[in-house]
Amino acid sequence: MKKLYVITWVLFMSYFAYFITTNVNAQTYKYGSRGDVVKEIQTRLKRWGYYAGTVDGIYGYQTYLSVKNFQSKNGLIADGVVGPKTLAALGINVSSSSSSSGNGSQNLDLMTRVINGEARGEPYIGQVAVGGVVLNRVRDPRFPSTIPGVVYQPGAFTAVADGQINAAVVDSSRKAAVDALNGWDPSGGAIYYYNPEKTTNKWILSRPVIKVIGKHIFCK
Repeated sequence: MKKLYVITWVLFMSYFAYFITTNVNAQTYKYGSRGDVVKEIQTRLKRWGYYAGTVDGIYGYQTYLSVKNFQSKNGLIADGVVGPKTLAALGINVSSSSSSSGNGSQNLDLMTRVINGEARGEPYIGQVAVGGVVLNRVRDPRFPSTIPGVVYQPGAFTAVADGQINAAVVDSSRKAAVDALNGWDPSGGAIYYYNPEKTTNKWILSRPVIKVIGKHIFCK
């Protein structure tokens, strides 16, 4: 009886270890990985200017270097391995039970962080307006068609470049993200905004102004 118990226990632990390993690996992509998820990783990195190679679904050295670059620019551990955190930053949900609610959760988190990095300390309506600009870009054919694509487009947001996107989140940023995602756009349809006290970009200064909220000027 004791021998049977030991055998049963060993079999259970073996199955448990296999289950855990399989599920961890299912959301970890690294050098040598292949498949559709790798293609999606390459596609997004290429769209945002991090990857210049072929979108072939093969996680080679160029993909590895591109992932490391993306990670280092976005406050992630730059190990060249695409795990759950990097997948979330890329806006990729590979769970077998993935649904719109899962993607919605990722979008809410990213929207919260970009609003927090760009506009915390601004009037609440101005925080929501920044979220509105992100969504206006998603709908505009001149910009990427997803929230992660817009946020991580090279040079698009100062908070991504200087790491403020990873700052401690204040409550108003999450509330503003929810309001923006629910359709409130205090920016009046703006696709750009800037702080005139900080920018020297002549092009952005030439854009038609829609409104001023706090320290930000929202424009077309």
